[in-house]
Amino acid sequence: MKKLVALILSLCMLLSMASFATAEAAPTTLTMWTFIAQHQEFYESMAKLWNEQNPDRQIAIEVTTLGYDDMHNKMKIALQTDEGAPDMCDVELGQFPNILAFNDKLTDLTPFMTEYMADLVKARFEIYAKDGKYYGAPTHVGAMVAFYDAELLQSAGVDYTTIKTWDDWKAAGEKLKAAVPDAWMGTVETSTQWVASLMLAQQGKDWQDGESAFINTPEVAKIIDTQKSWLEAGIAQTCPGGQPDTEEGKAYIANNKIACVIMPYWFMSRFTGEIKDACANRYVVAPCPVFEEGQIRSIGQGGTGTVVYANGANPELAGEFLTFAKISPIGNEKVWSFLGFDPINTAVWDDDAIMKTDDNAFNQYFVGYPVDALKEIRAEIGYVVSTSISPTINNYLGTTLWNEVYVDGVDTAEALETAQDTIDSDLF
Repeated sequence: MKKLVALILSLCMLLSMASFATAEAAPTTLTMWTFIAQHQEFYESMAKLWNEQNPDRQIAIEVTTLGYDDMHNKMKIALQTDEGAPDMCDVELGQFPNILAFNDKLTDLTPFMTEYMADLVKARFEIYAKDGKYYGAPTHVGAMVAFYDAELLQSAGVDYTTIKTWDDWKAAGEKLKAAVPDAWMGTVETSTQWVASLMLAQQGKDWQDGESAFINTPEVAKIIDTQKSWLEAGIAQTCPGGQPDTEEGKAYIANNKIACVIMPYWFMSRFTGEIKDACANRYVVAPCPVFEEGQIRSIGQGGTGTVVYANGANPELAGEFLTFAKISPIGNEKVWSFLGFDPINTAVWDDDAIMKTDDNAFNQYFVGYPVDALKEIRAEIGYVVSTSISPTINNYLGTTLWNEVYVDGVDTAEALETAQDTIDSDLF
């Protein structure tokens, strides 16, 4: 009888072990599309970390990197037909309104993020929301900051910490030009509106007013006339390539004396990855100037909102993984250390063991600790609205308006009237 009992126990143990082994060997496969190769590496590394911490909920993530247009077009068709969509998909900010139109096919991510909500930069979630529900998980804040070449400015007797307003910024540029003739305070964009959007938000406005474009207005005229004054004073040039985040723009920064580059925080990765040694140990990260003190000094720009397909293999598991990878403190630690982006979870900002480690490539590259600028503007990060009419507005600004006023010398009032009429015609 004892031998029989022992035999039965042994068989139960073997069956239990076999069952456990089978469970471990059969992870849930989750598919994902992205248009950024670096994001693919990030998600794959986070999947490994997820599996280490969740042995009973293993996943096998299959990430595919596609071309920007190809991926977004395929995703729209997949949602229209309710066929062929991946379980998760990165969606670029400007394309998000087109995907959000199919919100009935997307998973509401709000319940997954509730426990972290108090520490999240809410402004970045509003652009991925509809009817009070969040459908996209941001990759970063994308906070606008000023990258100052502190040493170059100091050589002209300028202390970058005293630059508070755009008037201060222009005065610093004039002082720099007088002392270092081959130096430039900064650039003016002609193919996009990183700085212009910041300036507009500082005046409490956006590029649209309800369903109409907000172009022929005193606020936009103020932006143009301010930047025109930089060109006329000889302290700035139009940026090669149209903006800093182009091959020409990055080469220009690397090969010239540029005292200030105003871009989203994620541009740090362009410095370390592409501009490299040419500017190492030269730039410090600081808050942007304002028209009048008391205005917000930053807005979140660029980036992706990752969505979960509601009819996918396991939307709940996908939502939990996505929150782990992009929203949780451990995920945001990797967003910083792996990608060099400003974490959406501000609890990480205050953890010096994460943000101020001297072996971090970004801390090594820049003067001081870049996170200090984020902490200073924590309560001053706004956002620009992105809706179905945004692509039409952005296209005209980046292909026509900026070139007319900054390159061709068209009168501001004339250019804005034409812009408003043309965009309205395209929209209605």
